[in-house]
Amino acid sequence: MNEINDQLLNAVKQIKALAEAGLVYNSQNYDAERYEEMRTVSLEMMSILSNLSVKQFTDFYLPEIDYPTAKVDVRALITNDHNQVLLVKETLDDKWTLPGGWADVGLSPSENVLKEVKEETGFDAEIIRLLAILDKRCYPHPPQPHYVYKLCFLCKIKDGDFDPNFDISAVGWFSLDKLPTLSPDRILEEQLHKLVSLANTNEGIHVD
Repeated sequence: MNEINDQLLNAVKQIKALAEAGLVYNSQNYDAERYEEMRTVSLEMMSILSNLSVKQFTDFYLPEIDYPTAKVDVRALITNDHNQVLLVKETLDDKWTLPGGWADVGLSPSENVLKEVKEETGFDAEIIRLLAILDKRCYPHPPQPHYVYKLCFLCKIKDGDFDPNFDISAVGWFSLDKLPTLSPDRILEEQLHKLVSLANTNEGIHVD
């Protein structure tokens, strides 16, 4: 998808969010029908931009019952004494990424990222500090229906052994100049370089 289409997709997501906010707070008044029409048009535009059917988007998006917000993805940067980065291999696309995933309701960001590290690697870890809050819109990730913030934590391993689960097939240490094929929806090479650079300094939290 080219830059223009990326910008259009982001604008469509904003229109959809505005329509859904209108439906949440104005479901019983005269404007509700217009908000519903706006939401339908936004799904039709997503269909045009993605070559997927409108029905697929309709089935994907459940009706909002509260104000629509961005989704949160948590990731753990773990390095060793050789300045290598710990990556996990996703079974879904057979590509590599930082340990992490969607933040679960009921857990703090810190609890979420430590849970993901344990589930995906088998290792018990501890958080050193929050490195960055990244807006996926600011990076060339593949297009996706959600608007996403990535919370990236610097962590270190305390103990444990690799114990793969159904999501992860391998764990490995990699130098930044010898990275494997990364999962572009989850992490990009430029983000890894940025996070390692932040980890090696005492700078404050990076926010896009």
